[in-house]
Amino acid sequence: PLAQRHGGFERVIFGKTAHACEGSPNPWIGKPLVLLMFRRVDFTLRRVNVTPMTLHNRYPAISDLKARAKRRIPHFVWEYLDSATGVEATQRRNRAALERVLLNPSILHGEFEPDLSVRLLGQEHPLPVGIAPVGMSGLIWPGAEQMLARTAAKKSIPYTLSTVASQLPEDVGPHAGDNAWFQLYPPRDPGIRDDILGRAKAAGFGTLVLTVDVPVASRRERQTRGGLTNPPKLTPRLALQAAQCPAWRNGIRKTGMPRMRLMDSYSDIKGALPSTQHIGYLLRTSPDWDYFKSLREVWDGPLIVKGVCRPDDAARLTDEGADAIWVSNHAGRQFDGGPATIETLPAVRAATNLPVIFDSGIEGGLDVLRALSLGADFVMLGRAFHYGLGALGERGAAHVLDILRQDMISNMGQLGAKTLKNLSDCLRTTQ
Repeated sequence: PLAQRHGGFERVIFGKTAHACEGSPNPWIGKPLVLLMFRRVDFTLRRVNVTPMTLHNRYPAISDLKARAKRRIPHFVWEYLDSATGVEATQRRNRAALERVLLNPSILHGEFEPDLSVRLLGQEHPLPVGIAPVGMSGLIWPGAEQMLARTAAKKSIPYTLSTVASQLPEDVGPHAGDNAWFQLYPPRDPGIRDDILGRAKAAGFGTLVLTVDVPVASRRERQTRGGLTNPPKLTPRLALQAAQCPAWRNGIRKTGMPRMRLMDSYSDIKGALPSTQHIGYLLRTSPDWDYFKSLREVWDGPLIVKGVCRPDDAARLTDEGADAIWVSNHAGRQFDGGPATIETLPAVRAATNLPVIFDSGIEGGLDVLRALSLGADFVMLGRAFHYGLGALGERGAAHVLDILRQDMISNMGQLGAKTLKNLSDCLRTTQ
């Protein structure tokens, strides 16, 4: 029988082999000749069940989403999202150091479904991952802040809104549910600081994240070469790039060109500024320990400090009243001469009994497990979720979580780790 399957054919059987008959006028008389003896050919096509093309078939990894997003986002925006600072050595070290963390597989554990749930700052989450703050998300993909907030609410994971987001806390908070975090770049003026905190709290953001690893603006040379300003201004060169990305362009037409709306609330500065000297930089200060103490006094919810890489800083923050330590080197966007974040994690873990959050370099569920095995309690991702948005819109953000979940389940099965707490027993070495 002849059957059509996926555009090809399955099992074609036409006949049997034979030799030519003696006495034939054929010049091949007396020589072996292979013939196909056809009996009957049935060209009836039967229905074949074809596996539907799902997102996991087309985009099984975050790298697949990244590749599609790069084609759909204008080049100057991509350079903002994907770049670091200097020669981007720290960004490469983040990745290389994660790959040096090896875990030992274990056998004969029978069938089990790993428990991926975790409790952090009094909240239960089905996965040990959340959405990190990214400034001007709405530039990367129109409507990004609300899309990410809704995704986080549906999946019961934290979403962190940046001080320099393109949307106001009042417009994003209602979408984020009970896991809304607000990231603060510390304003110089205490009055502005307190007003921002009040607005964030009223909008439903119950956890505050103080970023401390941006004492001054970084160079971000690749981003600068891309031509981005704040607010963005489409020069002829950038307009041509935008014209080549119709989905992004049409979305911006609906939402308007993004601005740092929260910062605009406190400034009369007009006109476009360089992307590394925007209004957010002009209003913020480089905080010290007194600033942290003052902030601790005025904020009555959980307070996380982001950008910690040294154990002595972690120990003092524990004594001064922080509620969690966020180990991060800003994904290599601030300083190009430091160690990989994963290399600093064990010492920070040993210096505090507070929850430890980790970011930088994460590209899949296995990387999440690596960080957890070295002492992190929770892992945050920023770029990955924006790759998802750029590739597939709002469903792309949800697909990132599905990729991470499936990857963690698969790898925990190999490790014989039934819970996240078992991962430290699987650590083999960091080469």
